[in-house]
Amino acid sequence: MAKYDNFLMDCWYVAAWDHELIDGKLLARTILEEPVLLYKGDSGKVVALDNRCCHRGAKLSNGRREGDCVRCMYHGLKFDATGKCIQIPGQDNVPPKMGVKSYPVVERDHLIWIWMGDVAKADVAKIIDIPYLRDPAWRGMADYMHYDADYRLIVDNLSDFAHLAFVHTHTLGGSEEYAFKTKPVAVERLENGFRVERWSMNSGPPPFHRKVVRNDAPLDRRNIGLMHVPGIFFLETLFTLAGSGAEQGNLEGARQYRNCQFFTPETRSSTHFFWNYLHDYQLDDPTVALSLHDSMVAGFLEDKFIIEGQQEVLDADPDFKMHGIVSDAPLAHFRRVLQMRIDEERAARATVHPAAQMAAAA
Repeated sequence: MAKYDNFLMDCWYVAAWDHELIDGKLLARTILEEPVLLYKGDSGKVVALDNRCCHRGAKLSNGRREGDCVRCMYHGLKFDATGKCIQIPGQDNVPPKMGVKSYPVVERDHLIWIWMGDVAKADVAKIIDIPYLRDPAWRGMADYMHYDADYRLIVDNLSDFAHLAFVHTHTLGGSEEYAFKTKPVAVERLENGFRVERWSMNSGPPPFHRKVVRNDAPLDRRNIGLMHVPGIFFLETLFTLAGSGAEQGNLEGARQYRNCQFFTPETRSSTHFFWNYLHDYQLDDPTVALSLHDSMVAGFLEDKFIIEGQQEVLDADPDFKMHGIVSDAPLAHFRRVLQMRIDEERAARATVHPAAQMAAAA
């Protein structure tokens, strides 16, 4: 099976947070089963290269950064930011085709975005706008987690609010009652994903919120989940005192959160997970962001336990078939949209470059 059967290639993926490239660090990261080297040169420009020296296959991430260039520390070949070899110690002539592949990268909203597909289609306008990550009215703590699981299983998990009650009873959910008493108010099937809105009225605050507000008063809670191809998820959460009229638009005294999550396939069965959980109140108190961060980590580890267990089941029996329930509607739609895009790409490659497609699938 070619990797093109699993991955959407012509789109922007998150490759790193900007803080992962501080102090000239050479960051090795496998993305869509390709070894990539990421670093920020002296000019401040982010560089993404194939992490294999074209001479003997040594890792360039084990090399040395020199300005905007990187030198392989096996035999000293030096590559510029475009991947072109510009120096071979002891050899005056550098063959014009000597070099490594480079990838389009863009630094925006503290994220490093990478384009793994057709370079000619790498349109920066297609990078999704995330105002919360740059707006001083929101505060959070960016982080990274690694999953030993197919990225689509993680997307499934986030497409489904019903699991909050059982997987996250004591962290993010609050109680099993959430699953029985709440239903989606609206499910919108979008061309590039979906939008789901869900309300929980006159219920106790979930543990992560109670820790920072220190109040057990009943609340009205709204969650709006937005999922975008290939795996970008935003969750808008709002809490107000029960009966305050938030459902009619009265947001006075509301406390809100913005959960930004990005899933980048490492391999067919492992995933890079980048996230930030932001809040819009008590911004001068850093302990709020720290508490929320720790609560999210606890919740994500609960998800990770379930999802990596799923991956073990599927690895053991690839023919296992999942059966849907009503709450699966958003994730089923998302999977269809994603697979449709992947199939369209594969068909286009087979039509335009049939020989190259056959070689890639071999």
